[in-house]
Amino acid sequence: MNIQNNFIFDESGRTLILRGCNVGSKTPSACYPAPLAAPETASFMGRPFPLEDAEAHFARLRSWGFTFIRFFITWEAIEHAGPGVYDEEYLAYLRKILLIAEKNGISVYMDPHQDVWSRWTGGDGAPAWTLEKIGIDITKLGSTGAALTEQEFAEKKYPLPPMLWPTNYNRYAAASMFTLFFAGSAFTPDFRIDGEPVQDFLQEHYIAAFQHCYRRLKNCTAIAGFGSMNEPHSGFIGCRDLSRLENYLVKLGPMPSPFMAMTAASGHRTEVPVYKTDVLGERVVGVQVYEGDSLFKEGFSCPWKQAGFWSDAEGTPKLSGKNFAAISGKPVSFANDFLKPFINKFAERIREQNEKAFLFIEGVPMGEQPSWEKGEAPVNAVNAFHWYDGIALFSKSFRPWFTINLKTRKPIFGKRNVAAYFTACLRESVEWTREEMGDIPCFLGEFGLPFDMNKRKAFKTGDYRVHETALSMYYDAVDANLLHSTIWNYTADNVNMEGDRWNGEDLSIFSENKPRAIRGWLRPYPMATAGTPLRLSWNRKTGFFSYTFNADPSIAQPTEIFVPAAYLNDMPLVITDAPLESIIDTAAQRIYLHNNSFSGQAEVHLQLTPLAKLPN
Repeated sequence: MNIQNNFIFDESGRTLILRGCNVGSKTPSACYPAPLAAPETASFMGRPFPLEDAEAHFARLRSWGFTFIRFFITWEAIEHAGPGVYDEEYLAYLRKILLIAEKNGISVYMDPHQDVWSRWTGGDGAPAWTLEKIGIDITKLGSTGAALTEQEFAEKKYPLPPMLWPTNYNRYAAASMFTLFFAGSAFTPDFRIDGEPVQDFLQEHYIAAFQHCYRRLKNCTAIAGFGSMNEPHSGFIGCRDLSRLENYLVKLGPMPSPFMAMTAASGHRTEVPVYKTDVLGERVVGVQVYEGDSLFKEGFSCPWKQAGFWSDAEGTPKLSGKNFAAISGKPVSFANDFLKPFINKFAERIREQNEKAFLFIEGVPMGEQPSWEKGEAPVNAVNAFHWYDGIALFSKSFRPWFTINLKTRKPIFGKRNVAAYFTACLRESVEWTREEMGDIPCFLGEFGLPFDMNKRKAFKTGDYRVHETALSMYYDAVDANLLHSTIWNYTADNVNMEGDRWNGEDLSIFSENKPRAIRGWLRPYPMATAGTPLRLSWNRKTGFFSYTFNADPSIAQPTEIFVPAAYLNDMPLVITDAPLESIIDTAAQRIYLHNNSFSGQAEVHLQLTPLAKLPN
């Protein structure tokens, strides 16, 4: 594959639309939830699935037309035993998995995954030693309010509230680690780890770990490229008033301001407001008090107190007036001043392993994105943005006739208007990429739907029609924008009772050894086009597929349309307004269209099996 302008091409010059899903594991090979004790012994062997099962999983994905996979791995999986100590056994296992993917005609991009920094701070990603290196006692994260974890809730035999985990971005541990990782040299230049500036230490180990991973996987031709970091976050960067809560995604549970988080972590009595967010809006419903417990090991203290953001010299914590929004009076941009240099550095190091590797980059979800002038972005860069239907994700319910515009907070009524809104959301990211990122290709790296919505009703009834409608509407928006995409997610060991086995989430399209809501996401699409794609649409109810492209007579290989076998039950009717030769291959689930030297716009219609005639 190669990139020219904002398109991705195969070796014959055909324009590709890459489609697949997310496959991987955020947690080690252990019981659920994965314990936080003995972090140095964590093993990700057998994750995302045992080696002996890999062939069946990849063959299944290919049969669904999912030939491009976002394969997510964590920093912890590679370097959990300590700085510079790599898990070679896991990397050898990973290499075998990718060779099986290659055998099944599946390409991947490796995604260095994290959510709220690490498992110890309520998510996944970084090894525990990154926290310990700055002086954090990882056994005190819960008692000081520095993090909320599903393990803590499990010990109390209380279920983790839905979507509580993202609030850890505003708690002390994750916010501090992101700030130190991206901007430690700017905001606490004297803070060092093993004699090295904290930012340099953390970034170097992160990049070196994934560079080593790529080195071990270098001969795996299934790898198309690497991501730089999943959903990077700004931490405290950009906060103007440390006494106020800023840069939050949702207010839920105890939500400290940066100053509250800092004082609680240092053992000062701190009252933190507890929030509830629902259809009535955001409101305070109580107070959580933290006191008497310090997050730091003996000989360590809060790096932000050391850097002069606050003090307690007189016994009472006080802010100094410093903030994270400016340096020497100049306002900062997280995306351009800190994230962008990191991405450039990561790209340079990855290209040392493979100069042709694609680089999939991400900004802050629903936040800042880095910008580049035309030709300035890293070579072979792709904007791998994410989008979710926020109302469905947070409320775990879906109504095709209603949603809320998350920017304007205005309600949207009517299925057509909701569908148009979904399409517009994706188009906005495409247009931003064109105007602000040098018109590099766009790739929707994550989107999806909770399967445990509506109080898990579908698990009892087996009726997934609501899920099918939602997923079909999401894919309609993807098609309307001609986007590459990987749906979140395929969890091989998902079961209805435990979902994806991470923070109570349940978005896997595969569960208990069978697909879920398959009629919502299994659909035809043009995999490779002998020309330039223009328009694409699919009506699953009528079975009518329409595709328009500019045919290139110089390309000998045919346009290749994936059509699931279920839609080929009846002999499809192929109608074109151009002299294209069509060949139907039911075994391969393909319809091939040969240009035969035709040049110009070609409109293709396929009448496939209608939804009503498909098996349930």
